[in-house]
Amino acid sequence: MIEISYKNSDTLSIKNADKKEIFFNVSEKTVHMEDYNVTHPGEYEKSGNLLEVKQYTDLLFYKFLIDGKHMCIVTSDSFDLKEEIVTFFWDVDILIIIGSKDAVKIFENIEAKLVIPYGEGKDLFLHTLGQHTEAVKSTKIWADLDGDRTEFVNLES
Repeated sequence: MIEISYKNSDTLSIKNADKKEIFFNVSEKTVHMEDYNVTHPGEYEKSGNLLEVKQYTDLLFYKFLIDGKHMCIVTSDSFDLKEEIVTFFWDVDILIIIGSKDAVKIFENIEAKLVIPYGEGKDLFLHTLGQHTEAVKSTKIWADLDGDRTEFVNLES
């Protein structure tokens, strides 16, 4: 089981089945795996969580393998969708994406099963896609996600 919620108004908490946490600071666009601040591209492993960080046009993108699910964090909506970065987003179960109208085109190029927008524009992102989901304090991902449709989660920050 993966649980995703806001630790505070600026930090997303992602817990795996063993209750090991990963933190994503939405304003700084940084990831912390327990006590380790991930600031460079590369591959990392901490407490059973695998992380690949890719730098593309001075931006960092994060792709995790947590409890058998691929999760990707998109930190910007202002980059060109070229093959080099689109292939990095391949096979995404959970997509955490900056919420904006421009991020919709990025989302449309990533086949994610569950999408969680963040930031001030998350409501605009959801409304642009015709999603009017109620805000929830946390979401728990228990089993396999349905590949036939995309689910959207609106987390309270």
